[in-house]
Amino acid sequence: MLNLDPDRFQAIQSGALALAPAIDEAIATRLNAGVRNLFFLGTGGAAILMQPAAQILQRRSGLPVFTDVTAELVSAGHPALGQGSLVVIPSVSGTTKESVAALGFARERGADVLALVGHDGTPLALQASQAFINFADDQTAPESLYLQSLLVALSVMAHRGEFAAYTETVRELSLLPRLLIAAKQSFAAEAERLATALAPETYHIVTGAGGSWAPAWYVSMCVLEEQQWLRTRPVHAADFFHGTFELVETGVSVIVLKGEDHARPLCERAEAFARRFTDRLTVLDAAAVELEGLSPATRALISPVILSTLLERLTVHLAVKRNHPLDQRRYYRKVSY
Repeated sequence: MLNLDPDRFQAIQSGALALAPAIDEAIATRLNAGVRNLFFLGTGGAAILMQPAAQILQRRSGLPVFTDVTAELVSAGHPALGQGSLVVIPSVSGTTKESVAALGFARERGADVLALVGHDGTPLALQASQAFINFADDQTAPESLYLQSLLVALSVMAHRGEFAAYTETVRELSLLPRLLIAAKQSFAAEAERLATALAPETYHIVTGAGGSWAPAWYVSMCVLEEQQWLRTRPVHAADFFHGTFELVETGVSVIVLKGEDHARPLCERAEAFARRFTDRLTVLDAAAVELEGLSPATRALISPVILSTLLERLTVHLAVKRNHPLDQRRYYRKVSY
């Protein structure tokens, strides 16, 4: 497959899931010690990847869970952050300056910090209370970090008596790396077809909700904008009809991501509107992906993972069609900012 090493991909995602026992032990230790709240932080795309896990806990758990912009947190503070706070900070590089600053800020206030990083020996890995290391890169980070943060959320709920299916769900998730490769293979021809259609477009409206909102936001900002220099308008499907829908007309590209959770009807509403008013509609549906051995309940938890694995194939083909490699940047690591 184009620019994909299946064995490497499976090893990275299997590595993320292999962290389940260590993550579960760390969560149990912190909860037994009296954790009173949980913060999912991070910077840029890594912060976006924490959103689904945070939302699962906010909707299903009685533990107070917060998300924030790391740079603003350090500047303004947060009244709930301190002794008894558990903070989760992801960074593939382990060097993201805003996240390193947030880690220091949190620990100075007595918080316990878990880091999800791709490289050992980096500032985040060394300065966190505990670090979980699993190598990843731009192509493999979304699935890896989604899965690690999901393991955190499921463990929290399990130990609080809020999720009885923890063991079975983790068992099902262990099947996922192989299934995701099969999904990429099945989607290959469609990914190339969609990339051919999307290649001439210079502006995209991208929408999703629930588990599909984070990948919509992530692909807009971190791939289409940063890696392809395309103008995008990421908009939550619940907000689509409060402004952005007025921009939809013939010739406007609208990309709808549909998950398998409670928010699917919001995405379908935006899809139905776009079908009426533009001839440039692209829909990626997690429910269309065959994942043998996964229950509907587990599938609903991993919509962001499924959609990210499809988007990776689509954007790899798009980069080729546009003759714009994904690592071609203007300013990243070239200009001080």
